[in-house]
Amino acid sequence: MEGGGEGSFLVDDDGNRYLDCYGGAGTYNLGRRNREIIAELRSAAREIDQGNFVMLSEQKAMLGRRLDEFLPGNLECMLLGVVRGEGVDAACKLARGRTGRKNIITVDGGWYGQTGFALTLSDRGDKRLFGELIPEVTTIPYGDITAARKAISRKTAAFVIEPVQAENHCRTADFGYYREIRRLCSKKGAILVFDETQTGFGRTGKKFAYEHFNIVPDILVFGEAITGGIFPMTGIAFTRKLKSFFDAHPLIHLCTFGGHDVGCRVACAAMDVYERTKPWQNALLVGDMLRNLFLDVARKYPEVIRSVSGTGLLLSLSFADESKANHFCITAKKHGLFAVPGRVAKNSVVLRPALTLGLDEMKSIGRAVSQTAGEL
Repeated sequence: MEGGGEGSFLVDDDGNRYLDCYGGAGTYNLGRRNREIIAELRSAAREIDQGNFVMLSEQKAMLGRRLDEFLPGNLECMLLGVVRGEGVDAACKLARGRTGRKNIITVDGGWYGQTGFALTLSDRGDKRLFGELIPEVTTIPYGDITAARKAISRKTAAFVIEPVQAENHCRTADFGYYREIRRLCSKKGAILVFDETQTGFGRTGKKFAYEHFNIVPDILVFGEAITGGIFPMTGIAFTRKLKSFFDAHPLIHLCTFGGHDVGCRVACAAMDVYERTKPWQNALLVGDMLRNLFLDVARKYPEVIRSVSGTGLLLSLSFADESKANHFCITAKKHGLFAVPGRVAKNSVVLRPALTLGLDEMKSIGRAVSQTAGEL
């Protein structure tokens, strides 16, 4: 049972420490229990409450300005929620409402959350347990530009994609694919939605992964890393052009705790840390070294680790099957490493440690992976 966390480590209820390579699925970019952010949480909780979720406040306005300054590109507007699925649902509703079109296109192998649109878009067999979900959602092969050219039309409301499919062995597509997707959406009047819940706030070595492709989506879904995991907050950022739909329908998408005033203060404190420390630089440097260590282990134990993928501090190891991946995670615990299998590629193990990871901690992860692979 989890007993807590500190920095790069998770602590169980017996006091044992593990290098946390799950990281709340990309939430703890700034490490567990970041003291600076916690101090702001305590201060804010003494001074304010959640505010009124349908009204603007000083705290909401301040976070909106900070986020606008932080995000690359013209994503000037924001809508806040609490969990990932809310952001994905809000993005799909905004795209349908703004364009007046119904068709939403996504790609296979994605994972977007637990709510209506998010569940429909996700590549998971258990969604069939809930019967028919959101209609007029089309899924095409990932990275297949011919399929994308055929699918994106003037009936398309949105094209929704993760720039890196973390849960699917960190699968990504090349620069040319994303550039062409951007061009097709612009030409056909479709909204391009990037879900960067797991890749945002520095995880891949840039502030956001869309910078790798030199494009800007129309809507960005961002995740819990906005507060460093100290307060439940997610949201979407979008262009001023799309805002007209919310201006005409101001109460069309509400969340009681979305834009919580205490949470906005906490997020601003996290933004201070992001801006000051620029953890994406460390993610790129240390992530490259860690990836090379993993490649060395894969070469030494090719019958165990079949491949290594990912970028920055979002990395994945693949195994022969789901059983091997599970066995790896169980064995790794003995060597002080906590990690979990991918949710889509169940034969993979995703490693996403804190972006503040030090060199000694990075070497410890590499050593734990090597020792674990040697025992399988």
